[in-house]
Amino acid sequence: MSDVKKYIEAHKDRFINELIELLKIPSVSADSAFNQDVLNTADAVKESLEKAGCDFVEICETPGYPIVYAEKIIAKNLPTILVYGHYDVQPADPLHLWDSPAFEPIIKKTDIHPEGAIFARGACDDKGQMYMHVKAMEYMTATGNLPCNVKFMIEGEEEVGSESLGWFVKQNQEKLANDVILISDTGMIANDIPSITTGLRGLSYVEVEVTGPNRDLHSGLYGGAVANPINILTQMIASLHDENNHITIPGFYDKVEELSRTERDEMGKAPFSQEAYNKALDIEEEHGEKGYTTNERNSIRPTLDVNGIWGGYTGEGAKTVIASKAYAKISMRLVPNQDWHEITDLFVKHFESIAPKSVTVKVTPHHGGQGYVTPIDNIAYQAASKAYEATFGKTPIPQRSGGSIPIVSLFEDELKSKTILMGFGLDSDAIHSPNEHFGIFNYLKGIETIPYFYKYFTELSK
Repeated sequence: MSDVKKYIEAHKDRFINELIELLKIPSVSADSAFNQDVLNTADAVKESLEKAGCDFVEICETPGYPIVYAEKIIAKNLPTILVYGHYDVQPADPLHLWDSPAFEPIIKKTDIHPEGAIFARGACDDKGQMYMHVKAMEYMTATGNLPCNVKFMIEGEEEVGSESLGWFVKQNQEKLANDVILISDTGMIANDIPSITTGLRGLSYVEVEVTGPNRDLHSGLYGGAVANPINILTQMIASLHDENNHITIPGFYDKVEELSRTERDEMGKAPFSQEAYNKALDIEEEHGEKGYTTNERNSIRPTLDVNGIWGGYTGEGAKTVIASKAYAKISMRLVPNQDWHEITDLFVKHFESIAPKSVTVKVTPHHGGQGYVTPIDNIAYQAASKAYEATFGKTPIPQRSGGSIPIVSLFEDELKSKTILMGFGLDSDAIHSPNEHFGIFNYLKGIETIPYFYKYFTELSK
């Protein structure tokens, strides 16, 4: 692997330009207006895997968007690594908050990324991180450094719940058989502090609708006499947390894993500055569940957040109206042992029970997934740790993430495989937000580090 840095340096400009071309395609899976763009991205990923040296590549149809599958099988007695990633991206809205168009990638230098970062939707989540694996594969096949078998499974519905992936995995268990699953859809603490994600939160996502009168009403003629669904909805949402920011849904915490003081102290060793955190977000003070630190609140504790709320008149000027309906989208991040189906049921029952008789409430569950904790005493973690040591010169810190990748628990249930999460993004990369970006350093460092994982995993598997 001593030549990996030379190979990257020789092809750096091409690697960056190829990613930029991929980022230009608006593969927004949540919006049907981008249907053809999502399909075009699948074609682009297929072509890139063929050029990277895979012997077999196909686009697999599903009930939803297709999955790109590829493989290179060297010998049946060698271990097989299954790489998972996704080519779909979040909507770019709100568009006016982007400093440059979301699907016109540009490279800008920042304080955190002095070597430059690519600004575009999907730059970090997950096109940039997925494409690191394609380029790492290119290096290993072009130089004869691929030590084991490899399979790729790149989907197009991660940002909308991966429903078709579950169907695909159940239909293709033999095809997807592997010794470990490798994913880069997470991050690390800092560019000089590598880390490996060892835990993910689960997710329950719902939409609520509150209906009052059968039509919009004049707020002067009816105000004060008829329930205003927007007022009611905001009151109901406010009641979901108490004065300590504890979630008030009965039974919500029944299965929450309480980490020991020892474990929490170990987590606390990760470098963190509350002052720098607040400054980066332009907030005067942090906010969250009483009794826990910021890093605990966003990783080992469950949450409930409103992701969107609307109703009534929101156009220019004034319109004195009591809206007939009000809506909100709500997500709950869950910790291991919390079953997302159970939590969704608890939410529905509670939200319906707190509604006054002056309105009617409808709750529509969208999607969800289970939390996951990966062991740090297996060979996959050891191989990943050695890989980071080889390229960063430091032992990575195990870290639980606040994010959710629901399919990780699906993989363990259906494929009986452990997953290793080797992310190279940073918290400051603004994923899911305007001005998402991915550092050039991070992109190239991922390409450099991934082949070492293949090397060490193969050696430790003997």
